Amino acid sequence: MKAVHFGAGNIGRGFIGLLLARSGYEVCFADVNERLVDALKERKEYPVTLADEKQETTIVTGVTAVNSNTETAELVEAIAEADLVTTAVGVSILKHIAGAIANGILQRAERGSAPLHIIACENAIGASSQLKQLVYEQLDAEGRKYADEHIAFPDAAVDRIVPLQQHEDILKVVVEPFFEWVVDKSQLLPEHRVIEGVKYVEHLEPYIERKLFTVNTGHCSAAYIGNLHEYDTIQTAMNDAEVVNHVASVLKETGAMLVAKHGFDSKEHEVYIATTLERFRNPALKDEVARVGRSPIRKLSPLDRLTLPALRGHELGTGYLYLARTMAAALFFNAADDPEAKEVQTTLKEHGPAYTISKYSQIPDSHPVHQEVMKQYEILQSRI
Repeated sequence: MKAVHFGAGNIGRGFIGLLLARSGYEVCFADVNERLVDALKERKEYPVTLADEKQETTIVTGVTAVNSNTETAELVEAIAEADLVTTAVGVSILKHIAGAIANGILQRAERGSAPLHIIACENAIGASSQLKQLVYEQLDAEGRKYADEHIAFPDAAVDRIVPLQQHEDILKVVVEPFFEWVVDKSQLLPEHRVIEGVKYVEHLEPYIERKLFTVNTGHCSAAYIGNLHEYDTIQTAMNDAEVVNHVASVLKETGAMLVAKHGFDSKEHEVYIATTLERFRNPALKDEVARVGRSPIRKLSPLDRLTLPALRGHELGTGYLYLARTMAAALFFNAADDPEAKEVQTTLKEHGPAYTISKYSQIPDSHPVHQEVMKQYEILQSRI
């Protein structure tokens, strides 16, 4: 069995590629990083180490790679031959890989190849569906008809903390022991192979939102509040009782919202929150605040991890004060190498915080959530 995976970064190698290899797939990574691609081609294997006391290392074998910038013909051929296509590139990059996937689908149509599943493993709601729309824009009517019958884009929720890291071995990746990959079973074709370690569910939205509004919301809350305290890593920030109390309070708000909306068992969700907080504290990981807080514009956007649960908390009466404080703290995030952070700072300087929050969250200044964000912003500013 062959799989093409877009994204040979830490998540691609340390999470998706690892699970695919365990399930018997030969994995071809597609990436623009020439050094990574060349190393994978040459060695055809790489090590994955668990960030725990034992530091157990697994050697992932039977892999190769293709440069998605310069080896487009080889990439399309790999997709045409694949039994599975997955991605872990970031939602904003999906539009750049849609053309190659569309061309691979057209080649499959010419050859009468077997049905194909394409799964976008991104931190977003409905990422595979978004990719499907982008791919269909590249297909003509006949190509879309073929895809309707032979190609499926099941949505997924993925969760594993893989921080930025540097090793002497460019292919080595260190990952936390915990992982979760959930796939929407209702969107699968009849002909599908089970991937070892994947959980298949009939209704995915609750799992996507549970992860997004617990792990991702909590993570960026630790980053933005930790940034105000001038901590460099999430692990150091999570040794500060004030930061921990803030993150736990945020997750209490999102937890109440999730229980009210999706009917999760409240006790089970409390355990999920406790596990998440412990994951953030993992001393074997070194997760930089600058990485986790990166892209504040995306994190403040209407359908993402801060604004959406805050608005739902207001609608459902489950609370949003600490979410509003995180949103306010995001305005103070100013990582030097983050274009989005620079843009936020420019907008703040030119138009002020009220306009900035409205611009990026699309919450009008008359809304109670906006007013609470402004109140929290003034409180945080007074402490600096």
